[in-house]
Amino acid sequence: MTTSLTRALIIGGGIAGAVTAMALQKAGIAAEIYEAYPAGADDAGAFLVVFANGLEALRVIDAHGPVVANSFPAHRLTFIGERGEDLGERPLSGAGRGTGPGPRTMRRATLNRVLHAEAARRGISVRHGKRLIGAETVPSAHGRRVVAAFADGSTAEGDILIGADGLHSVTRGLIDPAAPRPRYTGRTTVCGYTRDAAAVPDAYTMVFGKRAFFGCTRAPDGEVWWFASVPGPEPDRTGPAAVPPGTWRRRLTALLDGDGTPAAAIVRATTGDRITAAHSYDIASTPTWHTDTMVIIGDAAHAAAPNAAQGASMAIEDAVVLATCLRDRPDPPSAFTAYDGLRRERVEKLVATSAGMARLTEVDATGRPPRRAPAERGGAGGDNWLTGYRIAW
Repeated sequence: MTTSLTRALIIGGGIAGAVTAMALQKAGIAAEIYEAYPAGADDAGAFLVVFANGLEALRVIDAHGPVVANSFPAHRLTFIGERGEDLGERPLSGAGRGTGPGPRTMRRATLNRVLHAEAARRGISVRHGKRLIGAETVPSAHGRRVVAAFADGSTAEGDILIGADGLHSVTRGLIDPAAPRPRYTGRTTVCGYTRDAAAVPDAYTMVFGKRAFFGCTRAPDGEVWWFASVPGPEPDRTGPAAVPPGTWRRRLTALLDGDGTPAAAIVRATTGDRITAAHSYDIASTPTWHTDTMVIIGDAAHAAAPNAAQGASMAIEDAVVLATCLRDRPDPPSAFTAYDGLRRERVEKLVATSAGMARLTEVDATGRPPRRAPAERGGAGGDNWLTGYRIAW
């Protein structure tokens, strides 16, 4: 079936926005991206993992190459307790099965950059400084169109509007003013980078500290990339950016110093501004994902806590599945309904799974990590529903 759509407006210039534009182009639908920020992307200091399911979704639109080229692998998870005791080891999700690419680690800003470079190479444009403030559906000679309004006074018109505008999505509120707000998980994720420490190569080392959960891996150039999950009350509007890196360094070392692990030393060795933080939120379920002309994808629809590290991969999957639905269905309403039917159960299961993983990183009242070592909770195939997902174009 050939789609009658000719133009899509994509709100949000992050990972989901870039992949959606490329997937739509492959489906024969022109798209333009409208990004609120003047240039670049937020969360520049954070890093992430793109798992096999995300990489295979990128392969569908021939966009996986730059991601693989600008990332590095890790195939194992190793676990240690607060005294430095060995709690076991297991393969990292989707690694070592011989069925496709294993998980890849990279900075979020790098993933955003390479995807946008690939989109630009394909002739897809991004308009910066376009903060969405409203949208309405209007009649036209060929049916119904959507007109987006931006804070700078400009407007844009298209057949559909796709909200890839993240956790605090404006599009989500336009579709359903009663949509649930993001839920604070009670934790902040702090990331850092240092060349003055050591870590196990080709692995993520996970540390169940008394007062904070810590993880690290080693990049091919020897740099240690680390993160910590820190409990705390919901922040005020000043946000984590108001807390200087040095303050996070002191807070973390104070939490980790009493443990018999290398975590505190790694944090202490991270100097300058090479520490960043992001408060953790999720959205368990968004009842309404679309109208007849507007739809949300990625974190705008189903944000998960970072523990499963699947946020980027799920957004990539969403983008490609939505493009296939718009290509194959006779009109946007039926395409959006099909997209909802194909995606909702999977992504809501992921949100719940990631929330459950967050609880496993918490210590109990005695200050001990969970009684069973993580390596004992399921075998390597236990995550097949997650990383084994594939999209038939």
